Amino acid sequence: MHTDTERCVRAVQSKDARFDGWFFTAVLTTRIYCRPSCPVVPPKVRNMTFYPSAAACQQAGFRACKRCRPDTSPGSPEWNARADSVARAMRLIRDGVVDREGVPGLASRLGYSARQIERQLLAELGAGPLALARAQRAQTARLLIETTTLPLAEVAFAAGFSSVRTFNETVREVFALAPGELRTRAARGPLAPATPGVIALRLPYRAPLNPSNLFGHLAATAVPGIEEWRDGAYRRTLTLPYGHGIVALTPQPDHIACRLSLTDPRDLTQAISRCRWLLDLDADPVAVDSQLRTDPLLAPLVDAGPGRRVPRTVDGAEFAVRAVLGQQVSTAAARTHAARLVTAHGVEVEDPEGGLTHLFPAPQALAGLDPESLALPRTRRTTLTTLVAALADGTLRLGTDTDWERARAELSALPGFGPWTVEVIAMRALGDPDAFLPTDLGTRRAAERLGLPATPAALTARAADWRPWRAYAVQYLWTVDDHPINHLPA
Repeated sequence: MHTDTERCVRAVQSKDARFDGWFFTAVLTTRIYCRPSCPVVPPKVRNMTFYPSAAACQQAGFRACKRCRPDTSPGSPEWNARADSVARAMRLIRDGVVDREGVPGLASRLGYSARQIERQLLAELGAGPLALARAQRAQTARLLIETTTLPLAEVAFAAGFSSVRTFNETVREVFALAPGELRTRAARGPLAPATPGVIALRLPYRAPLNPSNLFGHLAATAVPGIEEWRDGAYRRTLTLPYGHGIVALTPQPDHIACRLSLTDPRDLTQAISRCRWLLDLDADPVAVDSQLRTDPLLAPLVDAGPGRRVPRTVDGAEFAVRAVLGQQVSTAAARTHAARLVTAHGVEVEDPEGGLTHLFPAPQALAGLDPESLALPRTRRTTLTTLVAALADGTLRLGTDTDWERARAELSALPGFGPWTVEVIAMRALGDPDAFLPTDLGTRRAAERLGLPATPAALTARAADWRPWRAYAVQYLWTVDDHPINHLPA
């Protein structure tokens, strides 16, 4: 979008927050870059230039605006709506892969050479993987500086910097303030933490956001021990590269309040990335709802509760296991089966607030489980053990960088994996916005009530007009039923 100058100028002059994260405005006279909704008086058109990423702005010598804080804008919705190599690379960079494995590690995960990835990212984002990772490190550093009492030297390494000197230089260059000055400014603001060891931050999103189906779904399907709904917040445990964490997510009118407790602060970047992915916060609800409103049968559902997101997961392998446990049983039964698995094979953790007791077991921990210990039909046991074996040995990968169609083919080849299981994993674990569940009971009930075709084949043909947002259409169809997943718990 950054190449459409006229459209970008209109967005900046109208301070349209819908375009935050889509592009960044760099001001040639002040050498500052802003988000489109920056509250200051817009610069003259001849002094504006536009970039597709904050990293590209920084690489061109611009620093972040202190008023609108462009580093805190929502991410581009493109990277969650696409499955090409650039989108997959961006999702991996957002997860901190470059910091942990370097550019060669990023390239090997994608199946390309480092040179190819560099070229593709430069062409589309104006910055290579190292520059993009550097911009993310700067953002992580700012969060740690402003929301924790960690010594600044520890902040440097926790944010992914190789040295304190590089950390100081980067923070000064990006924010035009030294790390100590950032902490002094934050101490006068609203983000100072109230609880030692807890990182409190705001997760931005594009309005509107309807929390009912998002948090209602997560609360209704919560597995005891790893998830709970408490005091208006969804809480769960997280398995992270350097340790584990506990997160509490609370819906607010203009953001999601996030409270993170981590055993290792180096996991902050990935923890934030997983929370944003879980809540689908980088979606563009205006684009989605505009497309779905063109169908006269869906339009009333969209108008009644716009901004619905697709509830996802913090771990693809975990969700795949839970999807198999939920085959052809009620929500309550699926939770019971998963809770037994967690208690028997999950790693125990301490929760200062109580309620959360375990991490969900990794595939390697489940690889040796005795099928006879599972209170499941024999065919379901085979399905689960085969899935776990494929996940444990790396034959099957279900991450944010996974190719959607390849994963569908690999899942379909496993015993006991029908269209519903494959598509629900594609929707919630892989994040495919066009995943569709025509055989789902809730979808079929909604179709019958709305006058849509009843058979899966006919409904799929009818849903062609909803593409590429059929996963969001399913969220609206599910609202026809009065199910707990559609309501925030009391």
